[in-house]
Amino acid sequence: MALAWRSDFPAAAAVACALALASATPAGAGLLMSQQEALDWAFPEAEHVESRSFVLTDDQVQRVEALSRTKLETKLVRLFTALRGDQVLGYAFIDQHIVRTLPEAFLVVLTADGSVERLRVLAFYEPPEYMPPERWLHQFEGKDGAAPLRLQRDVHGIAGSTLSSQAVTGGVRRALALHQILVRQGG
Repeated sequence: MALAWRSDFPAAAAVACALALASATPAGAGLLMSQQEALDWAFPEAEHVESRSFVLTDDQVQRVEALSRTKLETKLVRLFTALRGDQVLGYAFIDQHIVRTLPEAFLVVLTADGSVERLRVLAFYEPPEYMPPERWLHQFEGKDGAAPLRLQRDVHGIAGSTLSSQAVTGGVRRALALHQILVRQGG
């Protein structure tokens, strides 16, 4: 089922961001899935997905960074909320960051109660051998904000891809912290 996508973020701005990212990456780099494809994959039962943009305050940034034990690269955050009627089916955040020297983006899908349902790499511009495998991403499923998610303790690393492991682990912790601050605490 194709989703009706409502957003307070102008479509032209989203297209401009995608084009800027694509033009700044080397040949052979990969956009694996568009935002709309990712939301369709994440929420197949949803009637629509609302998108809301937040510009975090300095206080919110400090709280997110303290909860996630990782830095935010931007104060601009988009929260996707999947709905069927008035029922919230889940939430999603797209985490974008630099792995070594090139960008990666992945979707963190959360259940309605805020635990990780699944992850999906959307774009990966480092060499393909450093990309986190889907099987590795499954270890985050069911984790919530109370999970420490420490690499090499609670989260298995990826042999030869330490920076990718660190980037994804930090991104999941950021998504869980953002859910805590923006959804559970209402900002």
